[in-house]
This record gives sequence, C-alpha cells and structure tokens, in this order.
Amino acid sequence: MIKKKEDIMKLLATIPDPEIPVISIVELGVIRDILFIEAKSVEIKMTPTYSGCPAMKQMEDDVRKKLEENGFENIKITTVFNPPWTTDWLNTEAKQKLRDYGIAPPEESTTDKSFLTGKHKAVTCPRCKSKNTVMISQFGSTACKALYQCKDCLEAFDYFKCI
Repeated sequence: MIKKKEDIMKLLATIPDPEIPVISIVELGVIRDILFIEAKSVEIKMTPTYSGCPAMKQMEDDVRKKLEENGFENIKITTVFNPPWTTDWLNTEAKQKLRDYGIAPPEESTTDKSFLTGKHKAVTCPRCKSKNTVMISQFGSTACKALYQCKDCLEAFDYFKCI
C-alpha cells in the first residue's frame, strides 16, 4: 500500500492534462497537497488553472481512477482556490514540453498582464524561434491560451497566457 506523498505524486504525474496532453497535471501545478486520512483513504487538494476551467472535472475523474487502480477506496478531492493558480507554477521542463508541442509557454511571470490590456507583445514562435509574431486573438484553443501568428514562418500557434 502506498503511504508516502511522493509515491502518490509519481502516480499523479502519469496523468496528462486533458487539454494539453504533453504535460501532466503535476507539471501543470494543479496538485496542491496530498493528505492521508487512514490506510486506504486519501485527500487530494487541487487548484484549477482558473475558476471556470472546464478540464477540472476530467482531472478529478482521472485522479480518482488512478488512485482506485492503486488500492485507495476512500478518495476525497478538494478544490482549493487560495492561493490561486499561476503560470509561475510551470517549471522549466514543462515549459520546454509546451514549446516542443507547438505551444508558446508563458515568457513572463504573472506580473505580466498585457493580455488583459490588449497590449501586444513579442512572443517567441515555438516552431522557428522568431519574435516577429502578432496576436491574432486573445482567445486560443482554450481560454487559458491566446492565438498568435509568426510573421516569418507564417504558422499560427497558441500562447499560454500569463495568469
């Protein structure tokens, strides 16, 4: 029986993000804490990337399934909004995976709120590495991404907004 947080974290690290399957929910930073209640009981505290994230239910279902497959019988999943999730929780490896997948990772910390003001900024194209890019829409394939286009290679790509 699994009795350490690190072992559960390793299990959960095998669960891909439903919207960006190249990174896990652990790499995304939504797993905030793991509490053992008793032998086969555990509580997982999760923070959504934003309050209306439609992938949250799928993440919860995936966590529950993974834990049930590994012997847990009583699983409590608690949504935690404080502190709010931030793109600062994405580590360097997760950002590189996004880049390799064709999504430009956040280039700034959460102090960058240019997407809220409509100010356009240079975002590096994940394909050709050019900074000669332009925002096409503040809304990309999901609400947490904006749609950009590279003026050099002409490819459109998602940019993971700084939140």
